[in-house]
Amino acid sequence: MSVFKRGLSSAALTAWVVLAVGFFSDAAFAQSWSLTPAQRQAYLQYYAPIILKRGNGNNNEHGRDWVTNFDFDRDGNFANNRQNWKAINQYIDGSQYGTGAYNHWRIRPTLYTSLIEFVDGAKALVLIYHVYHALDESGIHDWERIEMLVRNVGGSPGGGEYVDHVTITRHHEHIVRRSYDSSLNFMQTATGKHVLIWQAEWSTRTLATDKQELHFVTNPYSWVGGQHVSPTARAEVNINNEDKKKNVHYAFVPEGSPAAVSAWSASPLNYSTAPGLVSRYDNETNARWGAVPRITYELQDLADILPTHWQYGGYQTHWLDTKGIDILMESPIINESGQAEVSAGMQRFFTPSKDYSESSLTDGREGYLDKTWFYGVHSIERDADRSGSSADFKTPAFQTGGLDSRGRTRGSASGYLNSHNAFWWQHDYFVHTGEVNDKNSAETGFWLPGAWYQEANGGFDGRWVQLFDDRPWAP
Repeated sequence: MSVFKRGLSSAALTAWVVLAVGFFSDAAFAQSWSLTPAQRQAYLQYYAPIILKRGNGNNNEHGRDWVTNFDFDRDGNFANNRQNWKAINQYIDGSQYGTGAYNHWRIRPTLYTSLIEFVDGAKALVLIYHVYHALDESGIHDWERIEMLVRNVGGSPGGGEYVDHVTITRHHEHIVRRSYDSSLNFMQTATGKHVLIWQAEWSTRTLATDKQELHFVTNPYSWVGGQHVSPTARAEVNINNEDKKKNVHYAFVPEGSPAAVSAWSASPLNYSTAPGLVSRYDNETNARWGAVPRITYELQDLADILPTHWQYGGYQTHWLDTKGIDILMESPIINESGQAEVSAGMQRFFTPSKDYSESSLTDGREGYLDKTWFYGVHSIERDADRSGSSADFKTPAFQTGGLDSRGRTRGSASGYLNSHNAFWWQHDYFVHTGEVNDKNSAETGFWLPGAWYQEANGGFDGRWVQLFDDRPWAP
């Protein structure tokens, strides 16, 4: 199905093609080469974050703050994740005391990722990392994500590119820091440049940092690195928009960066290692760095989860059909073995999370395809509102009023003028420049235009591609 035909009259098509020629000039595509799958994996590994996490593991709730994967209980059912995760203490105790309880589970701490590759004068990347938790105190899933825009990209990471800005989720807010901000800090090693992120614990604390929310670590790694190698130093860091240091009870480190793993002395989490990699501290308890478990995590793909939302993909197991999203798919979702898991054409996806532990069968959460960051239509801010409210850019972006900084709507950028207030196009994506626009229903940035995602134009839309092997053999 051609992007250039659907929903346009002949006159409109002609006008759009003329406009597109301007967007896709030789200058714009001076670097219209594409990364290989291995290079895309390398960039995602190179920039994967370090997550310093506060825990709440006392009162027999140890292990609840671990990062995990969607199918940790290996039953192929997300709707019981919340109730099953509450037994994580028994998984740990079963290993420690030799009972074998829940030994078939595979926790496998995982960040779900995608890489969006495009050319805008030079090659750039949007890297997305979703930190999955099976529960917080009020919900089955937690949807915090870390996103960064990397510009001047070459063939391999660490070759002269730079991070323009980083955005993190704080519940409904999307907090941005630019490259020049002192509160944006990285751990630079030979195998990666890892943004330092602090994350709250699973439980609720009134008018406090809580429920897995993310913050930037405002201390430089030169200080953090000197602290975490000292067993007796207090495990704590400063974070953005808070006036005092916050406790750290876990460090999650990307396994794909050997230098980072070595520097943190991080270990993989499995059934046999679980008892030694769990914090049993209350969130208010000050730990020493020598008592902080350091755990490696793996990367998997957002696209692994998308087929579970599909109307023909067995969504009934995981999601409710009380809200559907229509997406015009230019191409199918292909798994790692080359098989199509979602067909091309107009497809419906269901997003409300299903939760067997609730009488209503839902905790009110939504899946990836209903998240503003999935389409880039979030409203970025410098500081979060305590109320959790946020300026709305998604609604005008979906309708007709969401102009970008170059004067385009979503439909005029894609060519699908009939998509306004009707459906998302598979390759709709709004790129933020990192500048904050305080006006309601407006953002500073641009819609990626037309066939930006095609290899001939130096593009790649990794939201729909499964890059990383699923590793079914992993312990």
